[in-house]
Amino acid sequence: MNIRLNEKLATITDGLTMGELAACHKPGADVLILNGFPVPAETILHEGDEVFLILRGEIPSEAELEGLMAARHTPGVHARLKAATVGIAGVGGLGSAVAMALARVGVGNLVIADFDVVEPSNLNRQQYFIDQIGLPKVQALAANLGRINPYVAVKVHAILLDPANIPAIFSGCTVIVEAFDRAEMKAMLVDTVLEQLSGATVIAASGLAGHGPNNAIVTSKISGRLYLVGDGISEAQPGSGLMAPRVGIAAGHQANQVVRCILGEGVA
Repeated sequence: MNIRLNEKLATITDGLTMGELAACHKPGADVLILNGFPVPAETILHEGDEVFLILRGEIPSEAELEGLMAARHTPGVHARLKAATVGIAGVGGLGSAVAMALARVGVGNLVIADFDVVEPSNLNRQQYFIDQIGLPKVQALAANLGRINPYVAVKVHAILLDPANIPAIFSGCTVIVEAFDRAEMKAMLVDTVLEQLSGATVIAASGLAGHGPNNAIVTSKISGRLYLVGDGISEAQPGSGLMAPRVGIAAGHQANQVVRCILGEGVA
């Protein structure tokens, strides 16, 4: 019978177990993943299974790395994620965290745009490091993404976004993440995309300041091409700042909705 072993087609005998397969193909493998989930060595294999054999601590070759990063995915999703192109407008607390999640999940093409540089107060919630202070955010983020997943193609635009340049910058994107701080910039991005990029869906955010309840942050479908993440209330203002935990919750919502859109799913 046929299975996929570390991303390659393999023919094995009926009734073979994961442990027996590992003994033949990767002796010493101590992480045995079957169809996206770790299983014990005695697990019996079946036709069409997707298997990854991993030895903890071993640095894989470049040819193996991308497949092993996707080993814990649900079978069948990696190719669709890799083919996708996602835009991120603003790479501060939301945008940088969304980009990190999408790189880890294997989205193949990211277009990131932001005019700002990394400064010390960013480090309380944004995905940058002390030695990157002063660098353009898009440059610093692209470097960090490359350290996580070198197979993601990242296009950077160190620019202030406006209605005149948004259509050209994000023209190839099927999903665009709105990740600005200011309300007027949020509205501008959403309006421009919905009016001028007919094939793109927007994942916007509103209401994630402070340290309010986790579960108040939700994802809502506003229209056929617009989703909104947040509690809709908690605006950043004096006395209610932006903090890593709640910003991270919202970024997780946005990244997950990007994945759902790529895979053709809406909000449950």
